[in-house]
Amino acid sequence: MDELNGRMMACQILITGLIARVANDSPDPLRFLTDFRDEIKAVVRGVNISGMDNTDRVRQVAQSTVDELFSLMKPPSTD
Repeated sequence: MDELNGRMMACQILITGLIARVANDSPDPLRFLTDFRDEIKAVVRGVNISGMDNTDRVRQVAQSTVDELFSLMKPPSTD
């Protein structure tokens, strides 16, 4: 289980870096991040989860993971 958690964390870090890189190349990075976050949340809300008794709990964890991932991204510094 620790290996799986480590891999998930690594994927989250890679995805966060990729999103940040694309956002930095965008003319309006904050708008890009906001739009992208909203799209990801819509995907999480609409994804079909089969074979589980409590899909609401899985969806809730996925939503909180998206929120956590985007909370790590801060606006560019003014320095």
